[in-house]
Amino acid sequence: MKKLMMIEGMSCMHCVNHVKNALEEIQGVQEVVVDLQGKNAVIQLSEEVTDEVLKNAVEEAGYEVVEIKSI
Repeated sequence: MKKLMMIEGMSCMHCVNHVKNALEEIQGVQEVVVDLQGKNAVIQLSEEVTDEVLKNAVEEAGYEVVEIKSI
């Protein structure tokens, strides 16, 4: 399962790494690809993870989650 997360507030590669690391700490997250230009992250899941868990991790890292959708 893959999810696309639209994120506001990232301005540099440090932000990208911060978001990537926050998401990778979640159990069930297999791979994360963050696109600074596109303001999004593609999250590959190995098991079911709720949108709320993903959103909380990114917001606790200091960024705003605009939308999450399955792709």
